[in-house]
Amino acid sequence: MKLIVTLFAVLSFSGALVAQVKSEDNSLLGDSLIKLEKQSWEAWQKRDGKFFQNFLSDDHVEMGPGGPNNKAAIVAFVGSPVCVVKSYSVDKFRVTQFDANNAILTYRAEQDTTCSGTPVPSPAWVSSFFVKRNGHWLNAFYQQTPEHK
Repeated sequence: MKLIVTLFAVLSFSGALVAQVKSEDNSLLGDSLIKLEKQSWEAWQKRDGKFFQNFLSDDHVEMGPGGPNNKAAIVAFVGSPVCVVKSYSVDKFRVTQFDANNAILTYRAEQDTTCSGTPVPSPAWVSSFFVKRNGHWLNAFYQQTPEHK
């Protein structure tokens, strides 16, 4: 009976340690993805298409008002003078990790941006899906949904 109680205690303690490590890993992952996402907003404001060349996965899909776009289209669009980002803010981040290589970052964004003279809808809720490939987190899918007022 002592052996069973001891084994149960050891397994329970081990499970608590694994849960704690997983929670800490998720926190570190969240910090990393939030940092990457904030860097993408800085690059968007600076029209830095080169940043997006390394930030986006080769099979990236971005869902916009006109339908889906691929990586090449997004890199070219960001680097063009079509949009002017005067200011932005991002907050209310939430990370959901599906497995070791897939996670989604959701958050709220506000921006004072015009594209071809037309204001971009703001505020919006953002879904930014990341995949881990060759040890690096890459953005594979992005979509903004205007907030219902």
